[in-house]
Amino acid sequence: MYSTLLVRYGEISLKGNNRSYFEDKLLANMRRVLGDLAALRMHKTYGRVFVDLKGIDAEVVAERLKKVFGIVSMSPAVSTPLDLEAIKKAALEVLMESPGTTFKVQAQRPNKRFPLTSPELNQVLGAYLLTHTPNQRVDVHHPDRVVHVEIRDEGAYVYSRIIPGPGGLPVGVTGRALLLISGGIDSPVAGFLGMKRGLELTGLHFYSFPFTSERSKEKVIDLCRVLAGYGGSIRLVIAPFTEIQKAIRRNCPEEFYVTIMRRMMFRIARAVAEREGALALLTGESLGQVASQTLHSMAVINRVVELPVLRPLVAWDKSEIIDLARSIGTYDISIRPYEDCCTLFVPKHPATKPRLERVEAAESKLAVSELLKDCLENLEILTLYPDDLS
Repeated sequence: MYSTLLVRYGEISLKGNNRSYFEDKLLANMRRVLGDLAALRMHKTYGRVFVDLKGIDAEVVAERLKKVFGIVSMSPAVSTPLDLEAIKKAALEVLMESPGTTFKVQAQRPNKRFPLTSPELNQVLGAYLLTHTPNQRVDVHHPDRVVHVEIRDEGAYVYSRIIPGPGGLPVGVTGRALLLISGGIDSPVAGFLGMKRGLELTGLHFYSFPFTSERSKEKVIDLCRVLAGYGGSIRLVIAPFTEIQKAIRRNCPEEFYVTIMRRMMFRIARAVAEREGALALLTGESLGQVASQTLHSMAVINRVVELPVLRPLVAWDKSEIIDLARSIGTYDISIRPYEDCCTLFVPKHPATKPRLERVEAAESKLAVSELLKDCLENLEILTLYPDDLS
C-alpha cells in the first residue's frame, strides 16, 4: 500500500548556511545502508527526505534506516496527487490499515496554494472517514491513531505510523575521533554516542598477548563490527602492549601501574590519531568508576596529550551505561569472559589521587621513547564492516 517512506530530521534543519552539507551527508549515509536496493530513489525538502519505495517493503527500508544517525523518525506513507478525492481515499486506506476505534486527522499544508487550509482539511477528511467507517469515532485528545496529511508542492503524503530513528547528527559531519576501545561495556557505548554527534571513528585497542587471549581481541573486533552498523566501516588499530606493561611492572611503584599505563596509552593514541587524521580522543571513562577515572587521575593522565579527550559517559551511572549497551547490541559481546590488558594489571591498592611530580619521577625509570617506537612499528590495522558480524 505504501509508496513512500517519509524520513524526518530535526537538528540538521537548524544549521543555517551549513544545512545543505549536513543534509547531503545524511543522504549519503542513507544511500550507504540502502545501496543494494537499486530501485529506491530519494529526494529532500526542508526537514524531510522522501524515499520512493518502488514496490520495496517499507518495513525493510525503515529497519535499515533505524541505525542512521540524523534521522529523527520515519513514516510509511501513501503519496497522492494534489487532488482532494485521491487524498480522501488514501486517508481511508491508512485508517483501515491501523487498528483502533478512535482517530483524528492532522493536516499540514506547507504548500499554501492548496485551496483548503489545514483546519478545513481536518474537517473534510474527518467527515469523509466517519461516513465510510461506521464503527469509528473521532477523539481529538486521545485517539487510537492519527491520520497525518502533508500537503507539499509535489503532492500529498498520508500516513499514521511514526517509527523512531536514532536522532543526532549524520556520522562524518563533525570530524574523526580515535576511540580507545577495550573489551568492556563502557567504551563501545562511548563510541556509539560519539557517532551520534557526527563523529567518524577509528578504534584503538591495546593487546597484551599472551596475558590476554586471541578471544579477547576477537571480542573487540566484534564490538567494532556492531558499531560499524551505525556508521559504516571502522578502522581498528591494534597496538601490542605487552612489553610496555612488563616494563611498568619491573620499574614502577605498584600504586602507579594504572596511571602510568594510561599515560602510555594516551601517548600511543596521540601518535595514532595523527596518522589517522583524528582530531580528538574518545574514551569510555565515567567519573569515579575506577582508580584511573578519578578527577585527579584524569588530570595527570591528560598531561601527556594536547588533543581534546572526549568522555561522553563521564556523568553516567553504570546502570545507565548497561541499559544503552543492551539497546545497541554490544552488551552481550562485552560480557564475554575474556579480560583485557587493563583488568589484568590492576594493583591491589591503586593511587586514586596521584601527584604529577611523583608519577613523572616513577615514569622516568622507563625507556619511554623506545617503548613507544617499538609499539608503533608493530601495529595491526583492520577494516571492519557491519555485514561481517556472524
